[in-house]
Amino acid sequence: MRSLQARIVLTTMVLLFVVCAVVGVGAALSLRHYLTQQLDQEVTRTLGFVANPPDGADGRRPPPPDAGGGFGGGDSATSRIEVRSVDGRVVSATALGGFRSSDQSIALTDVAPVLAVAPTGDDPGDPSDRPRVETIDLPGLASSYRLSAREAGDGSVVYFGISTNRMDATVGSLAVYETIIFGGGVLVAGVVAAFATRATLRPLHRVSATARRVSELPLGRGEVELEDRVPAADADPRTEVGQVGAALNRMLDHVARSLAARQESETRVRQFVADASHELRTPLAAIRGYSELARRRTHELPDEVGAMLERVGSQTERMTLLVEDLLLLARLDAGRPLAREPVDLARVVVDAVSDAHAASPEHRWALDLPDDEDAGDVMVVGDSERLHQVVANLLANARTHTPGGTNVVVELERTGGSVRLVVRDDGPGIASDLLPHVLERFARGDLARARTTGSTGLGLSIVAAVVTEHGGTVEVTSVPGDTRTTVVLPAAPVRADLALR
Repeated sequence: MRSLQARIVLTTMVLLFVVCAVVGVGAALSLRHYLTQQLDQEVTRTLGFVANPPDGADGRRPPPPDAGGGFGGGDSATSRIEVRSVDGRVVSATALGGFRSSDQSIALTDVAPVLAVAPTGDDPGDPSDRPRVETIDLPGLASSYRLSAREAGDGSVVYFGISTNRMDATVGSLAVYETIIFGGGVLVAGVVAAFATRATLRPLHRVSATARRVSELPLGRGEVELEDRVPAADADPRTEVGQVGAALNRMLDHVARSLAARQESETRVRQFVADASHELRTPLAAIRGYSELARRRTHELPDEVGAMLERVGSQTERMTLLVEDLLLLARLDAGRPLAREPVDLARVVVDAVSDAHAASPEHRWALDLPDDEDAGDVMVVGDSERLHQVVANLLANARTHTPGGTNVVVELERTGGSVRLVVRDDGPGIASDLLPHVLERFARGDLARARTTGSTGLGLSIVAAVVTEHGGTVEVTSVPGDTRTTVVLPAAPVRADLALR
């Protein structure tokens, strides 16, 4: 019931049910009130007759008026009763007959409760003598009666009542018919409301579908063609849904212009970085060459000058690496395709760990590779040089930011259709505020440490860019004593494995 359509249909059915219930109850009460009035009139008219009946032919009393008709009574023999009492004691009880039936006697004990009804006088002009009709239950006769009492001329009290069975049956039948008719009407109205609501909300569904398609677009990077718009028929500002559609179209226009401006700015920046990196390679190569040539003749120069040349050479090498990293990122951003060939990732890992051990023998390096018979399972398709750079950057990151004696373990395994590479160490870990940003460019935790270690903040960003180009993912988790960088790459198909074997 969370959808708008379901809530509208449910609300419509509930409101219609309430209206039908009010109408039905009102109709039943009105009918009961009307029938009760008719029944009371019949009781009052008949009571005057039975209290002072005229004599009929042959000494027989004629039947009361309207005997056997009207809204009261019923088919039972006790539908109309006449009871007489003297001094508060029932002396006779008769079920009145009609034109086709005679009167019948009733057991006095069955009508004893009628004595609770107060009688009126025999003067119709006196307001206090106007008959009062009351409802009384007579369990002995299995019925309720509208009953009134009047004092007769002989000093007795005459009670006359008409059974309410026929009236109750009439009202009950009306209630049953109302339930069937109103219930069917509510169900039919619910079905019609469901179809009508679906047709009414169809434009809103189309607006929602447009918004959903836009939300699934990769808007975070690269050039985005935001062409989805709400159809003009669903963007009519004269309707509520049209106002939503028109507002969404305006928002998409703003977003499209912003994305285009962002893409243009990023393209300029990438082009500048690529051009600058490319242009810097030539002067850096010249500086590096001249510094190497000068260092060969340090015996002819003062010691201070020789130390300066050594410093120039090391900084030139560092700048060269930075320029190469920037140029690589610019090429990846530009979408230049990488080489696609089968690569034995186990061999890449072994070579990278050997280089890392030579560069930092004070660290403890370890390998966790698959068995020989499963070595082919860690084959991937990609650029071997770039994949080697990924592993080398991960190891260099672990080496740079952990003290000597730290254990660095490289794990490699195949899980399903992917190859999983994990580099973990038991160093001090990464700060919690830096962890979400470690894969971003120029991310640094401690600026003082970065200056000491010579970190540029591009190593892990290059790892992320290269792995993404290979269709993989990178995840970094860190707590003190356990820092893990997990790289998942698609495994090479079996045919490529067989070709290498």
